Amino acid sequence: MARNLDPKCRQCRREGEKLFLKGEKCFTDKCAIELRNYPPGQHGQKKSRLSGYGEQLREKQKIRRIYGVLEKQFRNIYHLADQKKGVTGQNLLQILESRLDTVAYHMGFGASRSEARQIVRHNCILVNGARVNIPSYLVKPGDVVQVADNARNHIRIKSSLESSENRSFPSWVEVDVKSMSGVYKSHPDRSELPATINESLVVELYSK
Repeated sequence: MARNLDPKCRQCRREGEKLFLKGEKCFTDKCAIELRNYPPGQHGQKKSRLSGYGEQLREKQKIRRIYGVLEKQFRNIYHLADQKKGVTGQNLLQILESRLDTVAYHMGFGASRSEARQIVRHNCILVNGARVNIPSYLVKPGDVVQVADNARNHIRIKSSLESSENRSFPSWVEVDVKSMSGVYKSHPDRSELPATINESLVVELYSK
């Protein structure tokens, strides 16, 4: 399975904001953005102005890094969003948010999306009682996502659930921490997703 192996803290620094790729570390003073909030590399501290195309490209790269998808996957998701009724940009984000690895992350089964993806890959997640090990599987509203019985004692899953419970869960998922299960209630509204994401720039980029 192809994946992005670039250091996660460098990815955050390149985009100039926290992408929450390192789990609990992102909430501490050890976060790279807190220490060095400028792009990596020897020319990172030099200020430069981006062209319109450059801004569109950077936004696409940022969204790709947040959700951990590669270029071909992202393009396919965009085409799927473009074919659906409604606003293409919002459709794009809702599809990304309904991926099983992202849903598992929001339910607290992994400290980061990459950890949640690994948990899915290791056959630790059930959807409606059936084992699913495909991170890109699209969860539908009303689906029940839970930790498999053989993974309930994993320390990483337990600690991640505790941390997520302390920070509260998103409104579009309902989680029962004791049973290690949750319901994907609905696709999130645009107002419930980060305001720092500008999906319209991605739509402009792919519309050329």
